[in-house]
Amino acid sequence: MKESGGSLGEESLPETNNNNNSEEEKTQTSSFLSVPFSDSSNNQMDSSKYVRYTPEQVEALERVYAECPKPSSLRRQQLIRECPILSNIEPKQIKVWFQNRRCREKQRKEASRLQTVNRKLTAMNKLLMEENDRLQKQVSHLVYENGYMKNQIQTASAATTTDNSCESVVMSGQNQQQNPTQHPQRDANNPAGLLAIAEETLAEFLSKATGTAVDWVQMIGMKPGPDSIGIVAVSRNCSGVAARACGLVSLEPTKVAEILKDRTSWYRDCRCLDVLSIVPTGNGGTIELMYMQTYAPTTLAAARDFWTLRYTTSLEDGSLVICERSLTSSTGGPTGPPPSNFVRAEMLPSGYLIRPCEGGGSIIHIVDHIDLDVWSVPEVLRPLYESSKILAQKLTIAALQHIRQIAQESSGEIQYGGGRQPAVLRTFSQRLCRGFNDAVNGFVDDGWSLMGNDGVEDVTIAINSSPNKFLGSNYNSSMFPAFGGGVLCAKASMLLQNVPPALLVRFLREHRSEWADYGVDAYSAACLKASPYAVPCARPGGFPSSQVILPLAHTIEHEEFLEVVRIEGHAFSPEDVALARDMYLLQLCSGVDENAIGACAQLVFAPIDESFADDALLLPSGFRVIPLDPKSVEWHFSITSLVLMELSYDGPAATRTLDLASTLEVGSGNARSAGETDANGYNLRSVLTIAFQFTFENHMRDNVAAMARQYVRSVVGSVQRVAMAIAPSRLSTQMAPKSLPGSPEALTLARWICRSYRMHTGAELFRVESTAGDAVLKQLWHHSDAIMCCTVKTNASPVFTFANQAGLDLLETTLVALQDIMLDKVLDESGRKILCTEFSKIMQQGFAYLPAGICVSSMNRPVSYEQAIAWKVLNDDDSNHCLAFMFMNWSFV
Repeated sequence: MKESGGSLGEESLPETNNNNNSEEEKTQTSSFLSVPFSDSSNNQMDSSKYVRYTPEQVEALERVYAECPKPSSLRRQQLIRECPILSNIEPKQIKVWFQNRRCREKQRKEASRLQTVNRKLTAMNKLLMEENDRLQKQVSHLVYENGYMKNQIQTASAATTTDNSCESVVMSGQNQQQNPTQHPQRDANNPAGLLAIAEETLAEFLSKATGTAVDWVQMIGMKPGPDSIGIVAVSRNCSGVAARACGLVSLEPTKVAEILKDRTSWYRDCRCLDVLSIVPTGNGGTIELMYMQTYAPTTLAAARDFWTLRYTTSLEDGSLVICERSLTSSTGGPTGPPPSNFVRAEMLPSGYLIRPCEGGGSIIHIVDHIDLDVWSVPEVLRPLYESSKILAQKLTIAALQHIRQIAQESSGEIQYGGGRQPAVLRTFSQRLCRGFNDAVNGFVDDGWSLMGNDGVEDVTIAINSSPNKFLGSNYNSSMFPAFGGGVLCAKASMLLQNVPPALLVRFLREHRSEWADYGVDAYSAACLKASPYAVPCARPGGFPSSQVILPLAHTIEHEEFLEVVRIEGHAFSPEDVALARDMYLLQLCSGVDENAIGACAQLVFAPIDESFADDALLLPSGFRVIPLDPKSVEWHFSITSLVLMELSYDGPAATRTLDLASTLEVGSGNARSAGETDANGYNLRSVLTIAFQFTFENHMRDNVAAMARQYVRSVVGSVQRVAMAIAPSRLSTQMAPKSLPGSPEALTLARWICRSYRMHTGAELFRVESTAGDAVLKQLWHHSDAIMCCTVKTNASPVFTFANQAGLDLLETTLVALQDIMLDKVLDESGRKILCTEFSKIMQQGFAYLPAGICVSSMNRPVSYEQAIAWKVLNDDDSNHCLAFMFMNWSFV
């Protein structure tokens, strides 16, 4: 950090009056420093007197300070011996000099920091005042519109005209709003026509950035401050989706403009950005005609592309402006490339306003406004394309975060370990994201083609026999033998309910052993070698391993982590010795902040060598979880899956259909307001995309495909179990407690269960704490032990009909799906034998205690319990109604 100026003696101890010092000497503090003498010798002056250092002595001490700001006692004595000009100074006096020097350095740094904070606060105050002015204008505009509409209503109601005339008045107002100005087709070879489009784009962009052209609503949690990301707002009630941000950075406007124009370096969803034409303008600006392709976030929708005009110019106040919009038939201008295998999206006037800040740095206004053609995607995914919050996180906030990251790296405020430069680490992050996006999208021009399925279309297999097309400069021919090979990608998507994306990704990162397979990891690591050894189908479900996470870098907002994961292998048999070695993954984790609204959570990793080079080959795999904005209608998916159906290859959009095995529950008992839904997270839906890449040799392609398909299915099942384990109570609580108290059948059943338990065992199941009508049901529901009921019918397997909250958690299911679970599928073989032995006792005595054992949840996870009790549930006529079980002190194995 740059130091502020000052004299050498400005922080030293105050001088006392000394007749030997002239007034001239007292003012020469830039050359001398006062330090008190030691009283170690009798012939020296009093300790209250001070000594002056000559410039040569100060220079010698400064050299030592630069090497060691806090030298030891031995080092100070050595300094006196080695430097003759310090021979008349005692070690204690030198110690005081270093203390003063450290204090002065600390004060200078603090002064510099306060000056920086003051500049930021001044600029932020200016920004807030401008934002306040804009909001006042917006309020005035809304008040005017409100008054106008009131006047129109009063005029229409007071008029004695016919209904047709009233309708014509209303329709004329609508026509004025719905008929935008149609621009004539501009000549592609006419710079004047392009400049007219550019100037219109500039005016519309500025009206959004600093005016009231869009109704902006500030995002929750985005509070302005000297160290905050800035002021972030999203659009409301406008065409398409839009986001706006204002922030401060310590870079000059020209540098900021250079960074923002290089969109591929910071926008992770940007596949390519080609400038096809550059036209200089007479006012010193430039017009660029650009074609941009973006990745699709999931396997369930086609990618988007844009054909845009970008205009860069300067304003009269010295601000830089970069504005951009799509060229369409309505705007005029030249026609762009045809959207082959892409859906053409529209960029409405957007851009960047970069203003110089007093004292250095810049104030940035960012506006992103796009129309993603939401009707071309499946209905369940449309919230993803209709969310301004997701646009703000992926594009608007990402731009500000990247600029702030570059600014802090340039100032030296961020220190990275491992001997890697920040630019290299950023490149690793970009390559991991890009490789994962390429795998998810599987573009034909990269060499990808679809492979046939095995009759079950839950996992899509794509192969690339020309990996040099998408690996580019990182392609390593030694990985693929002379007889041929390539890259295979197994991918799937699923819909999750009530699991926050950040929480799920954090769990997957920290508990890799819950879903990963060491044998598959060993196969992936072996494929990086020039002579890979065979791992026969990777033996899914092999031997356990542990992981150690070694951090490499993180962004300043901690929204993204780059790290190396060491997977420690252990051999349990002689044939496993070859695999029992440590493996390494380069891993990128992002979006794990649960407070980030609309943030996409992602965990991407690629096998690497222990000492990987800066240009090491990366073949990323991983997970991406994207939240879907909740809607007013309650959608409860008790069993949810997304299936990719490959019908015919006419393009990405034509090859994907959606099959949702789900149930729609709509009822007054489950209805909640949108605000309550957001607050509790009970109606949180998200799309999970999984993609795993493997290299293969041609003669092993089918074997690798079968292994990959089996492995992805295993991972999908593991993720479903993890999702249920993370938030099972939320899922069950929203479906049961609000409806059960109002159900007479549930109240009656709870009373029968407790009465029968007391009748058979002579003890109370629990102590009733209230006399309210639903008190028994509530206490039964919240009982700590798993209580569940099943039918008892002749020649029919017992089926569960009821379970309390703990019982649903044990079975990892919901009340909706509970009736599909049979008792004999939950108990293991030993448990079934014991129940058969004790069944006659239960029917005669009314109950029986069962010993400790193991049962299985609906997700095939083993559950241990210390004891269980089974008893008959009798109705009011003392007839057998059902059989109840209570599993005590249970836990997942």
